[in-house]
Amino acid sequence: AFALVLLCLSVPWHVRAVSAHAYAMVEQNSGRLVAGADVSERLPMASTTKIMTALLAVESGRLDETITVPAEAVNVEGTSMGLRPEERITLRAVVYGLMLRSGNDAANTIAMVLDGSLESFAARMNRRAARLGLQDTHFMNPSGLDAAGHYTTALDLARLGAAAMNNADFRQIVGTKRIRVSYDGIPNGRVLTNHNRLLGTLDGVNGIKTGYTKKALRCLVTSATRDGVTLVLATLNDPNDWDDHTALLAEGFDRLHARQLPVS
Repeated sequence: AFALVLLCLSVPWHVRAVSAHAYAMVEQNSGRLVAGADVSERLPMASTTKIMTALLAVESGRLDETITVPAEAVNVEGTSMGLRPEERITLRAVVYGLMLRSGNDAANTIAMVLDGSLESFAARMNRRAARLGLQDTHFMNPSGLDAAGHYTTALDLARLGAAAMNNADFRQIVGTKRIRVSYDGIPNGRVLTNHNRLLGTLDGVNGIKTGYTKKALRCLVTSATRDGVTLVLATLNDPNDWDDHTALLAEGFDRLHARQLPVS
């Protein structure tokens, strides 16, 4: 028998040259902080909010249920997957539109289908955050549009991403680069392409979510696995997020190693 032990030269550490206002990197299995700066500062999170929305959707057990898109769900500002009022579509396809295309219409649809209103779903989001121990996170909506009282921290966001990646359906969805789903009854009529350009271009990346609003600016959560170690990195207000994630993950994997030790 063997035990997997993670060894790190020094934790936590931080790199001052990173452009992010705040960032946190955690080891996925334990949620342990590996690296970070200003990890506990409460900041807006933009569409990385949708990590929680997707997690609740996949945990609902209704992914393969065909739902009806509420007409009021599609009348929303920002990015869209192009849902049509009263369209019939599986909840799974809507979650793909949520995480690949960052559809605010998808976020509203999930909220209304699962809980009847955005407000009730936000309450569900906050209950789930509390169960995950995310003490500095509060949700006001399922999409991440700027709102008073809608905030997280880099550490909470990284730990949320790590928890979500434990779900097999969530992992499959956020690790998908491109997929066809139905469009208003037409099979494979809608093409969804993932906004996460690190997926498929940076070694080991398997998710998770981009985000941007005028208040939050650029936000990004990335999961990557190399040599048996999975790291989840969250940056908030980071104008150079693609390069920062590339550099931070490289250093994280250089410092953190998995070793198998025999167990007597």
